[in-house]
Formats: sequence, structure tokens, C-alpha cells
Amino acid sequence: MIKDAIEDLKKGRPILLFDSDDREGETDIVIPAISTTHKDVAMMRKDGGGLICVSIHPDAAKKFGLPFITDLLRYVGNNGYSNLLRIVEKEGDLKYDSKSAFSLWVNHVNTFTGIPDIDRSLTIRELGKAVREVLNGKPFDFGSEFRCPGHVPILRAADNLIDERRGQTELSIALAEMTGITPAMVVCEMLDDVSGKALSKNDAKRYAEDKGLVFVEGRDVIYEYKKREGYNDKRKSMEVWR
Repeated sequence: MIKDAIEDLKKGRPILLFDSDDREGETDIVIPAISTTHKDVAMMRKDGGGLICVSIHPDAAKKFGLPFITDLLRYVGNNGYSNLLRIVEKEGDLKYDSKSAFSLWVNHVNTFTGIPDIDRSLTIRELGKAVREVLNGKPFDFGSEFRCPGHVPILRAADNLIDERRGQTELSIALAEMTGITPAMVVCEMLDDVSGKALSKNDAKRYAEDKGLVFVEGRDVIYEYKKREGYNDKRKSMEVWR
């Protein structure tokens, strides 16, 4: 299944990615950011229903100077807005993880309100292009291309990816690395209209079958990623991201 997922991601096609039964227990629709169209955004909001976010590689986040939102709130809270410290997640608050991957919410400067499908897809594609540029060693002025607040949440993957955190953010970036595409991926949780909860894994699998999409589990992504001996060293030396 991982091989099939890689082939579809190379073509810019969506796949379904389930994290694990003992974590969030959620399935996300995943698409390469750089090839996301307004029709993809429409599909994600209709068939997924969760937040439409963009996971980016930690090296790109560092080059952009993007903080985790929790770090930003702590900084602001310690510099005159102490009430904000009370809303920052505390250790143990999250039942499924130790920390959140959220960074800033942005719109591209060429959007209007930022929320329609055509606006969000533009922001998403431009984020993908920005990640490609900066990881290829080209200068990129993030502040001149994006404004904040916006309607596309950025998720900053953990520095050590799946060795540090195993959320959809890190799993999707690990898939991008294995695929050899720009490590900026759109992720959107699949929700259940009936139960009001996350869509069950079985229902997500049925959706995948009906739509002809590949369904992969986080454990298989982790296994394949770690199985590739020397892959981490190889990816650090890559000069061109597609």
C-alpha cells in the first residue's frame, strides 16, 4: 500500500492516512500542497470536513522563521499579556500527544478574503512553492508573500519527524520525503456527520474503496520510513525538491 500511496502522491492525487488506534484514531485526506486545486479544497471540506492545514518540513519552518503558536503565545504572555499564558496548553493537557504542531494561520497576498476554495488553494500552492524554494537554497521573503491572520493553518513538523512525534503532520512529511516531492502536504481530518466524531477507520476504508483512493496506516509509513537504511542521510543531501 505504501508503494501505491507514493505513486499516487507523485501524480498529485489524494490518499487517506490513518494515524493509529492509540493516538487520535483519525483518518486524514492528504494531498501534495504544490499541486492542490480549488476542486481538491472543495472535496476536502465536503468529504473530510475537518481543518484544511498544510504540514511543512521543519527545515523549511526554521528558514521561514515560523514559530509554534504555543511558543509565540508564551513569549507574548511573558511580555505584557500574562492572561495568554493560561490558554497555552500545559503538559498533560493533550490526551493523545505531548504538543501541538500548529504554527501561524496565513493567506497569500494575492487572495481576497482568503476563505473561498480558489483563495485557499492559491495559498496552499504558494506555501508548497515557498517550501520548495527555501529548501533548494533560494532566498525567500515569507513576510512579503503571506499575511497573518489568514485561513490556512500551517503545521510545523517536529525536528526529528517520526522519531519525535507521530502525528499526521510528521507522517505526511515522511511520505513526502519517501516520494521525493516537496515536503509540504495538505491534511484534512475526515469527520462523521452521524456520530459527531471522527470518521471510523472502517468507514474511511469504505470511502477509499468507493473513490478508488489508497488508504495507509501510520504504522506502515513508520515501518517503511525506518526500513530505508541511510535514507535520512541521503535526504539531507538532496539539492532539488520537485
